[in-house]
Amino acid sequence: MSALCQMTGLSRAGFYRSRTPRRASPVEMEIRDEMQRIAVESPAYGYRRITAELQKRGVAINHKRVLRMMREDNLLCVRRRKFVVTTDSRHNLPVYPNLAGRITPTVMNQLWVADITYIRLRVEFVYLAVVLDAFSRRVIGWALGRTLEAGLAVAALQMALRGRKPQPGLVHHSDRGVQYASHDYTEMLKQHKVQISMSRKGNPYDNAACESFMKTLKYEEVYRNEYRDFQEAHASIREFLERVYNQKRLHSALGYLPPAEFENGAA
Repeated sequence: MSALCQMTGLSRAGFYRSRTPRRASPVEMEIRDEMQRIAVESPAYGYRRITAELQKRGVAINHKRVLRMMREDNLLCVRRRKFVVTTDSRHNLPVYPNLAGRITPTVMNQLWVADITYIRLRVEFVYLAVVLDAFSRRVIGWALGRTLEAGLAVAALQMALRGRKPQPGLVHHSDRGVQYASHDYTEMLKQHKVQISMSRKGNPYDNAACESFMKTLKYEEVYRNEYRDFQEAHASIREFLERVYNQKRLHSALGYLPPAEFENGAA
């Protein structure tokens, strides 16, 4: 061991530190999550622009640390990927007013919320679109894909509509991303007589329920695993969403019941 360390110029302590993965603190996971969101929203941003955007959002961090974290998370190659579309809200598609801000759900299928997040695999990036019932926090639709095309969000919505068959009057809330403003997505909502609601520009708190869910997903599933490939990620995330999160995970806002049990009690 000593000879090997001398040959590589690494101390024994440094060698063992390199073999033992360091667990990220909650603060670091928050920073990584925000950094990943920026990288997805703005694929052309390098580490310096992402540093500036993080600082603009109130994160005290320098460009050297951002570069290190982006390299560890394999985010430096995001800018070289050719996306058909991104979650950028700078488009000429129609946007809709925020209806969800004045709704406190009291029954199922009164308010649905939707969002998309980024997940890193060993050699590629994938994206998860979800639809939640805001009353029970239950995931009622989801889709995992390799691109940010509108079809990803549409697939999650189709699952929700098939499973729930909502009555006219349901409000569907999302951000202003091109996926949710696309013709295919908005027309599907209109065909089912669903009212369309979108967050105010630059205000992530308008979709707080989905933001909270995404953090739970990252902390309790994604950050605990290193998915080998798309198939493994799909199977593991499906297990978490459908069997763990919906059926077993206790929610303080639901009187410490899982979403499925909460809905059964409210039915």
